[in-house]
Amino acid sequence: MIGRLRRTYRGMRLGTRLALGLGVLSLVVFGVVGTALTTYMRDYLSNQLDTQLAQAQIAQSKSLADYGTLSGKKYYSWFYAVYDVADGTPELRRPEDPADLPEDVDDFTAVARAQTTADTEVLRTEHLGHAGLYRLRACEVEPGLVLVSAAPLAEIEDTVDQLVIIQVVTFGLALLALVVFGRGMLRRGLQPLSDMAHTAHDITSHDLTDSARLPVRHDGRGGGPEVEELRIAFNTMLEHIDDSLAVRAEAEQRLRRFVADASHELRTPLMSVRGYADLFQYAAANAPGERDKHLARLRAEAARMGFLLDDLLLLARLDAAQVETPLRPQEADLVELAEQAADAFRVSHADHPLTVALGPGSLKLRLDPQRIRQVLDNLLTNAAMHTPAGTRVTLSVSVAAGMAVVRVADAGPGIPPADRARVFDRFYRVDKARSRDRGGSGLGLAVAQSLVRAHGGRIDLAGEPGATVFTVTVPLAAGALTNP
Repeated sequence: MIGRLRRTYRGMRLGTRLALGLGVLSLVVFGVVGTALTTYMRDYLSNQLDTQLAQAQIAQSKSLADYGTLSGKKYYSWFYAVYDVADGTPELRRPEDPADLPEDVDDFTAVARAQTTADTEVLRTEHLGHAGLYRLRACEVEPGLVLVSAAPLAEIEDTVDQLVIIQVVTFGLALLALVVFGRGMLRRGLQPLSDMAHTAHDITSHDLTDSARLPVRHDGRGGGPEVEELRIAFNTMLEHIDDSLAVRAEAEQRLRRFVADASHELRTPLMSVRGYADLFQYAAANAPGERDKHLARLRAEAARMGFLLDDLLLLARLDAAQVETPLRPQEADLVELAEQAADAFRVSHADHPLTVALGPGSLKLRLDPQRIRQVLDNLLTNAAMHTPAGTRVTLSVSVAAGMAVVRVADAGPGIPPADRARVFDRFYRVDKARSRDRGGSGLGLAVAQSLVRAHGGRIDLAGEPGATVFTVTVPLAAGALTNP
């Protein structure tokens, strides 16, 4: 039974549980207040009756002492007994009126005897048979004479009973009103929490696989500062979830695009290799000249596929730099590396005049010389491959604000603004129509950016029609390397 009540209570809504708790607490308070009020009223009325008994006995004692009778000094429904005391034993006098005494006078005699022994007034409450509950008082009128008066307590009991009834009805109505109106106020105060619960249910019913944004927010007001703080924290959590979903969706999109692009890039050389293998299989290229030509082409496709796989492997290792860094840092001269890259560029791209501006005579840094050289080669090659022949290219090295700065600029047509934000994406090409033989795989700038970041630096792009500038900044501090 108790377990069932507990389950029922736990299944109630928070507002109902709070209202019931408030009702129980109010019931306890009302019980304490009612008990205290009833006890005080009973004691007050009893004291009033005791005072009335004392005042009445003063007048009755005077009448007995002067006239030997109680006539004219009696109260309705009161009992009176006069005792003569001889040798400490009270003897009841014959009553003036039979109605002055109850059927059983033993209680009166006991009170008179107690007064004789105590030699002072005695008060007792006794139940006098069918007459009911009475308050008895015994006092000495004069030596050897004791008066016992009894006043009924029925009126006091009736008054107290009526008070109890009034209290029960009043407190019951007040408790009912408190529970009903309190539950309404609590439900109104807890409504923002219910709204948040509905918002959470809306989130659970939303398909997060179709969108990276949550379409719901809790915009309600009210409930006090505490609920407002909870609402702000709830919406902040939703914003954080939104950001996390956006990052996840973007990562998934990049991964799908990367897999698709990588598959597409690898498919072309593989198909070429397969085609040339078929030629040799069916003896379609047995002539010495044709065979050498096709073997050279086969080696070129295999080499291009090898370069592509090397770049992909390098990017994967850079992405997992926390586990294994692909860098082999050592002290190297950045100016010397720039000169080597310039010399190689002049040989391989003689149709693009190169201007070299090396500010410091020597710039010693702790870096991976092979990877930094790869960054410079990628940037210079990118400038040559995306500009027409005769376009001037500039390479400069300088120091600014504790950073080594390398700039590669060209005076070509520039990069459209819509493409600048994505030029560092893997497999992204500004000119979609450019062939792979001419335009590369689209990994050069992505590799360059990852390598620069692994050295604790950054690479930026600035451009306009007629000018494109890639700026590489690397910290001069030795501790800037990622996991050196």
